[in-house]
Amino acid sequence: MSKRLDWVQEEIDTLKAAGLYNHIRTLGSPQGAWLVVDGKEVLNFCSNNYLGLANHPIMVKAAQEALKKFGVGPGAVRSIAGTMQLHTELEQRLARFKGVEDVVVLQSGFSANTAVIPVLVGKDDLIISDELNHASIIDGCRLSGAPIAKYAHTDVADLERVINENEGKYRRALVITDGVFSMDGDLAPLDKIYEVTSRHDIMLMVDDAHGEGVIGRGGRGIVDHFGLHGKVDVEVGTLSKAFGVVGGIVAGNARIIEWVRQRGRPFLFSSATPPADVAACIAAVDLLESSTELVDRLWENARYFKEQLKGIGLDTGQSVTPITPVMLGEAPLAQQFSRELFTEKVFAMALGFPTVPQGKARIRVMISAAHNREDLDFGLAAFKKVAKKLQVI
Repeated sequence: MSKRLDWVQEEIDTLKAAGLYNHIRTLGSPQGAWLVVDGKEVLNFCSNNYLGLANHPIMVKAAQEALKKFGVGPGAVRSIAGTMQLHTELEQRLARFKGVEDVVVLQSGFSANTAVIPVLVGKDDLIISDELNHASIIDGCRLSGAPIAKYAHTDVADLERVINENEGKYRRALVITDGVFSMDGDLAPLDKIYEVTSRHDIMLMVDDAHGEGVIGRGGRGIVDHFGLHGKVDVEVGTLSKAFGVVGGIVAGNARIIEWVRQRGRPFLFSSATPPADVAACIAAVDLLESSTELVDRLWENARYFKEQLKGIGLDTGQSVTPITPVMLGEAPLAQQFSRELFTEKVFAMALGFPTVPQGKARIRVMISAAHNREDLDFGLAAFKKVAKKLQVI
């Protein structure tokens, strides 16, 4: 009997023994404040559906109308016969919404990073990356073939040190940072980072996946938040979180966007985003442009929930956004905490290594505009009960 795949089972068993095995739950309902998960109705503290748009009736209607007009699939890659009127309309609308020269829409935020980074830098260049950047940035950097230098998390002085130490060793350089860091909910000091990259004439890119629809005026993102329009060369974003659908964007300087259309491999070699999804994204832009109500409610919910958690005695880390980590330390404790919450009808997943560093496991609570005060209080009561049971407080 062949043993060539025995190592796979050994690796899986090691994960289980370390409390790091990911048990994937199955949803039986649309996204919302409450979900049916593994057949059980639970309060949803897990999804990235920040504004509650994933099942919004206006967006559902837009998707249905697009299905009737354009069908279910694009039929081709964007560069051959897959660019529909809806794609160009969404790109124009997003460019206007974000105040940038141009936007290109891709299949996901992950695809956006793997499209843009390799077209900006190669083996003769240098990438300077925040040490806690998202996995999709890391993979995009690796695909580029460029040397990668890391700087300490959000540390602008260390960024300057890395640039100075590598001066004269590259053809061109690219500094990359997340905007909102998805595990801790903290914010990149983008204004200070821009000062450094501008002084050294280095390209600057920010991945604003968790900032789109959340921060800035009416959810216009981190560049808007810091008033850096026209100064940040590249913004990567997603349509899969606050926008409630699926897809990714590269936004910013028109020359860079055109270069992505010419050479970005996910744009050239993977089918376009389906028309129903694109139409729903256009409807999301309509909603965000018409009112700040959903963004305002999201932040009001986040402030209330964090204040109450701290009052219970739980550690919410360094978050300054609706992402709310409950810091627990070791992965087995976080896994047990998550299971106990589920028995209390609260769906909040544990995050451990390698998603977060060893010893920094946590429950990550994702607050949404879809939650009402009664939902939040229900969740708070469950957190208090479980924390006492497990002697966390």
